[in-house]
Amino acid sequence: MLKKILYSLWIAVFLLFVIYTAKNTNFNTFLDAVENKTFDLRQSVIVKSGYKKPNRNIVIVAIDDASYEYILEKYGEWPLPRDIYAKLIDYIEAQQPKSIAFDLMFVKSLRSKPGADEALAESFKKYPNIYTAMNLDNQSVDVRRPVELPAKLSVKVTNYSKDIDFDSLSFLNCRTILPEIINNTQNIGMINVSRADDGILRKMPVFVKYQGKYYPQLAFRVGMGIIKQEENYNPHEFIIDRSSNLLLNNRKIFIDKDGGAILNWYGSTGTYQQLPLYRLLKAIDSNEKFSYKFNNKIVYFGTTASSLFDIKTIPVAKIYPGVEVQATYVNNLLDNNFISKVDKRITVILGVILAAIIGYLVINIPSAAIVTLSFVSIYSLYILFAYFIMKYHNMWIGIVYPIMLGIIIFISAFVVKYIIKSRDFEQQYLLATTDGLTELYNHRYFQEQMKMQVEQSKRYEIPFSLIIIDIDFFKKFNDTFGHQAGDAVLHQVAQLLKQSVRSTDIVCRYGGEEMSIILPNTSKEMSVITAEKICKRVAAKRFKLNNYQESNVTISLGVSSFPEDGDTTQEIIEAADKRLYQSKHNGRNRVT
Repeated sequence: MLKKILYSLWIAVFLLFVIYTAKNTNFNTFLDAVENKTFDLRQSVIVKSGYKKPNRNIVIVAIDDASYEYILEKYGEWPLPRDIYAKLIDYIEAQQPKSIAFDLMFVKSLRSKPGADEALAESFKKYPNIYTAMNLDNQSVDVRRPVELPAKLSVKVTNYSKDIDFDSLSFLNCRTILPEIINNTQNIGMINVSRADDGILRKMPVFVKYQGKYYPQLAFRVGMGIIKQEENYNPHEFIIDRSSNLLLNNRKIFIDKDGGAILNWYGSTGTYQQLPLYRLLKAIDSNEKFSYKFNNKIVYFGTTASSLFDIKTIPVAKIYPGVEVQATYVNNLLDNNFISKVDKRITVILGVILAAIIGYLVINIPSAAIVTLSFVSIYSLYILFAYFIMKYHNMWIGIVYPIMLGIIIFISAFVVKYIIKSRDFEQQYLLATTDGLTELYNHRYFQEQMKMQVEQSKRYEIPFSLIIIDIDFFKKFNDTFGHQAGDAVLHQVAQLLKQSVRSTDIVCRYGGEEMSIILPNTSKEMSVITAEKICKRVAAKRFKLNNYQESNVTISLGVSSFPEDGDTTQEIIEAADKRLYQSKHNGRNRVT
């Protein structure tokens, strides 16, 4: 009995260790990536079951390959002349649709013929149910100067959730559309998307931030317009409660920590009825009646032609037009059908309970075969539970973490010595990849991560940046204060670097007093901003040398980015090294 009690205590302590480790290492990032794949699998199975039905009142007027070819042949160019859109709007509005939304950006064009832009703008003024798109970005002010958008385009958002921030959805610049349209309507929504690190689009922003104000996503704007018509609900302020739910009348939309709503998918490409644009154009040109009736429909215009590059990857399809993402978003909003993510703490508690049950069975049942069968049965039932709760209640409950805990306990209960050796191996691996003095990743790990970032950036066509940092006059500092004081400063600077960057950024000791930061999915402009912030923070801090002394130090920084400065690890490192040298040559305590 005493042996069983001691063994149970050991399992409980081990569980706590696993939970602590998962929360405080990059292992948590790996778990999230695997969990995303289980979400994709569940969504695919649910879609194939035919349980979820798309809203049949949503129709897409598709600029498909045939329509693109027709436009080039008839009009001689893409995009379509703006006055043609005005004719399309008049034609459809005659049949009284609920709304018409353009997943297109009507930006200023030198090729627009006189009066065409004004004709389209008049349509927006004439019909209150027409919507169009605009986009925020972080384009350099040297290319485009940020503009101040009219107050009517923004919305008031009050966020009571401590888990949500909109940092990743805050932008520095805006690509505006025709000012005539902006002046004539407030039905303009943003079309920024939220892809995961693996490039798959699982969620979409509800609001994005620009110049301190919130702007709604296009599909959210369209859906709210319909809700206003049908439910007479038009809030002057949007509330996000403490549980991360956006409150909309009788709806609760769960908002993930980065400000996105998790979409519930209805099918792969072709879920919604699509009408080729060229058929509609032919009907208008020939004054013939179009067979399709648009009355009471939500009409979305958007590109599906692969040559027009608005293609996304989603959980249930590798190739999915962006306009269908918009349609799915509106469908989710109208049907109150977004996915709600179960609090991670609940998932952890469930995992601990299941793992404790497995541990108890292993301790008390002598037959390994029966214990193995029990393990497989318990977690099979849990996976089915997670599937059905998503299918029927739109709830995403974690699978990977509970199964991981169960496997660990299952194995540890049978082979305790193996687990102990595994822990020793993990510690040795950390020692092999971590610098003991600074507690940063070492140079070997830095080289590995640089290679991975180059491969990932090439594959997904996303940028990443590198910052190399050197403590100014460090040799002189050591000669003045001693090497122990130098070691203390190295450690403190390293910790300050880690505190000054995102959790996804990788901080390493490059060698000697040099350190480096790898910034995934970060442009050069953003990395320079980060580097300047770090430079100022280090210069402003008083570093403790011993119990009696403090001192200031400064750093010099060099920044490079993929692909601007090269497409190989060596080229990017060399570019950052050269700029670091320029910073030191130009007086130190600066970023180049």
